[in-house]
Amino acid sequence: MLKSLIGGCLLSVVLHSANALAFTSSEIETFDNEPPVVKDLLERANLLENNVSGIENEWKAANLYCEASRYGSAEGTYRLGMLYAFGRGVPANRDYAANLFGIAAMHGHFEAQKMLETIEIRTQDTPPCVLEAVAPEKGSYQDGDVYLSNSGSPGIDNYIAKLPKSKRWVVDLVDTIAAWYKVDSKLILSIITAESNFKVSAKSNKNAHGLMQLIPATAERFNVKDAFNASQNIKGGVAYLRWLLSYFRGDVTLAVAAYNAGEGAVDRHKGVPPYKETRAYVKKVLALYQSKRHDYDESITKASPTIKKVSSE
Repeated sequence: MLKSLIGGCLLSVVLHSANALAFTSSEIETFDNEPPVVKDLLERANLLENNVSGIENEWKAANLYCEASRYGSAEGTYRLGMLYAFGRGVPANRDYAANLFGIAAMHGHFEAQKMLETIEIRTQDTPPCVLEAVAPEKGSYQDGDVYLSNSGSPGIDNYIAKLPKSKRWVVDLVDTIAAWYKVDSKLILSIITAESNFKVSAKSNKNAHGLMQLIPATAERFNVKDAFNASQNIKGGVAYLRWLLSYFRGDVTLAVAAYNAGEGAVDRHKGVPPYKETRAYVKKVLALYQSKRHDYDESITKASPTIKKVSSE
């Protein structure tokens, strides 16, 4: 039955939250609606995934979710999709995650429906273990590695190390989205620290919202429908940051200044604008990130005229 739902799906996927891998008491209650054999599989997988850390146990959980999926469990399919989305126990695979969320959503799974948002993927790929009784490929710690353009940023590393457990899920979510967009997660985390200090519900007096403090115009520009939704907010902020890095050809100082004041202000002032707020902002982010260069994709947009001005001085 599942196989007939797989082919030719046009799916939109963004990670709702790394924290979604952990079960709440209300989510555990959803197991009661499953047939006994499926309920047993989900409960065993839950114990492996959340009570005992390590790739081996997460991989064993993936095996159990695969079996639950073959029984037609939307919950098992969704949970397997989350493991593939985050590269937990199995190799990170966006296409597998996309198809699994689509299948679970077709079965009416609410959380899976929320995962189908803005990144469109046309795929027929699905894990073989959902179609037949074979074990999924085992992942490694490298599978979920993020894209890094600098060798170290002790400022943000030290700050993240002191984050309370209640905010750690944001780091996991950033790591995954950063890898998808090829933007250094440490730069993103430095900006989140300066913008909202990891507060999802943050709102400024300038009507900027969420973790990366998106104003309505930026949210609309990058197709963010709910700026207080963590995954949408980070996805929109990272998409904008990637564009700025391309526009300013990897100049982190100018990209960060533009993130705060807008690329137009940077172009008008031919560098960091002489605004007290912007200069303090740039200083704070660079103190955390500690790198002034970042790889960029020049195909995203043409270069800012400011680049020629700065390089000639």
